[in-house]
Amino acid sequence: MLIYLRVLKESFNFAINALKNNKLRTFLSLLGVTIGIFSIIGVLAAVDSLEREIKGSLSALDNSTIIVMRFSFGPTEVPQWKRRQFPNVSYDEYQFLKRNLPNTESVSFTIGVPDESIKHQDVTSTGVGVGAVTHEYYDIEALELEEGRFFNESESVSGSPVIVLGHEIANNLFGNFNPLGKEVRMYGRKFTVIGVLAKQGASLFGGSRDGQVFLPVNIARRVYGDNNMGVFPQLILKPEDDVDNAEYIAVLEQQLRNYRGIKPGDINNFFVNQLQGFADFIDNITGQLNLIGLIISGFSLLVGGFGIANIMFVSVKERTNLIGIQKSLGAKNKFILFQFLFEAIILAVIGGLVGLGLVWLVSLAASQFTGDFEFVLSPWNMFIGTAVSAVIGLISGIIPAVSASKLDPVEAIRTGM
Repeated sequence: MLIYLRVLKESFNFAINALKNNKLRTFLSLLGVTIGIFSIIGVLAAVDSLEREIKGSLSALDNSTIIVMRFSFGPTEVPQWKRRQFPNVSYDEYQFLKRNLPNTESVSFTIGVPDESIKHQDVTSTGVGVGAVTHEYYDIEALELEEGRFFNESESVSGSPVIVLGHEIANNLFGNFNPLGKEVRMYGRKFTVIGVLAKQGASLFGGSRDGQVFLPVNIARRVYGDNNMGVFPQLILKPEDDVDNAEYIAVLEQQLRNYRGIKPGDINNFFVNQLQGFADFIDNITGQLNLIGLIISGFSLLVGGFGIANIMFVSVKERTNLIGIQKSLGAKNKFILFQFLFEAIILAVIGGLVGLGLVWLVSLAASQFTGDFEFVLSPWNMFIGTAVSAVIGLISGIIPAVSASKLDPVEAIRTGM
């Protein structure tokens, strides 16, 4: 065992010396692998960052959450003219499901309404997103408060004139002053500020909660009415843990069909949208992006591998005489083989580490220029980069190394003279 370790050590030292003595050749070899690893890890990091940002921007909602409305998240076989006839979900249906739907942790009724202006004294914020929701929404979407509280069930049911401000709205209207207990005006009415949401940051798709306000849904019902097709009511349901999703949806659909009096054989006049299905769709898209990126980056690695193989053949040619002398002095084939293999692997790994360093620098710079979008270089991607570069070095160096180890010592000395 000690003999093998000594052979490995001597082979490693020999490879390092060979690389030091041929700096230009080493640099050119490193360049090819560096570009390849930079490409492949850059693509993986970009796709991972994009996937994380997409999932973070969609919502804090749990994947088990179900949204019922007259629109579908995805493709549907129901023709458009038919969908236009579907009624909106209603507050009464929210109350019915809350009382009668089993295995449900929470149900919230929300209304998507147009952006509005909000005013405090002489300061006005325009284009403010309005979340008209019932009190359960706070727990379902796991909202975080910087200060104050969310409205409770009593305030939700009675439609009390209370409001929770997004971080940006609070800063615009009140600056460094505490907004709690202060009054703002919206819809020609006065609202008392009872809470401020924690800062979320920019969202990939826009619509950050920082630029939103939340108020009891029954206020929006008074403003817009229950039969306004210009707003978008929806029911948000969160099943209890460990509930069979398909069975739960079947019960939900039957309950709602019974409430609406839909006859057997008629299609549902509502859509049950699952966030899990949308999350799977996002995973599929990012998986395809990863695959395309890997294929493109693979060509760069292929070029780098050919570069290492070519330079290793040249190295074998130049050191033919030295190989003959080593073998005549008793060097085994394994020693010669390891010597050239280590040289190729070291070249590739160093090139890979340089490539990883470049990806890290570019990710830092990109994160600075793109604001809240953060590029992530995960430990798994770093491991992949190092492992791939080592494999590229092994594959690229094995044929030159084998050819070197099989040289006849007499012929090698004669050829090198």
